Amino acid sequence: LMHAPPLAPPLAPRLYPPLRPGGARLSHSHASQYAYVEQSLLLWRAVLAQLPRMWALAEKDLLSGGYRLRDTGQGRHRVQSAPNVGQLMSEVLRRLQAEQGGGWVGSSAVHLGDDDVPNALVWVDKYSQVPRILGPIAHAVSQSTLDSLAAKPGVRGYIVSAFGSAEACRLAVLADFFKHGFDGSGADNFFDAGSCIDGRLTSAWHFCARLSKKPYYPLFQMSGFVGFDGAFGRR
Repeated sequence: LMHAPPLAPPLAPRLYPPLRPGGARLSHSHASQYAYVEQSLLLWRAVLAQLPRMWALAEKDLLSGGYRLRDTGQGRHRVQSAPNVGQLMSEVLRRLQAEQGGGWVGSSAVHLGDDDVPNALVWVDKYSQVPRILGPIAHAVSQSTLDSLAAKPGVRGYIVSAFGSAEACRLAVLADFFKHGFDGSGADNFFDAGSCIDGRLTSAWHFCARLSKKPYYPLFQMSGFVGFDGAFGRR
């Protein structure tokens, strides 16, 4: 996904997400949305590079200090501060923002030890899901997958009639993901989602939950997709 060419008009659909009740909570230009998505993907890559270290720090946070067991709106959770994971996350974020030259798009707020992200273990688990989110999408729109599907006459007919070409199909899927997978949606109120660091993943998961409603869902099924949790029972 990071190597996809820039989606520039008139070839690509506009990326800015339209505000709608219960849905998108971000409203900005095409250029800002493109930068927001790119920065979010770069952030996820930077966090995953530090994940082994974060696991160790998460254990340290969980085994030190007290906690409260309460209903966070996502079930009963152990709500506990995570200073060590929080410090490392702040360092990762500062480095990435410095690389962006001051052009950071969206909020820099990091939720940890609150109702959104109750403790360090939940934080690490959320970022462990990134490959599960991006992997199936990247596979479905890869050149090898689309070439393989287009080689089958029946499938090629579907791609041409629905999208015009394999390349147009790829752009349609990516543009929809970059628009609706990064629109600030996915929470019950305007305080628990949006452009914050954690909210970016919340929006992506919300997109995953709605994939079966997308017009290109048959493409995912034909590419071998069975779910974002993997192919259970397969080796």
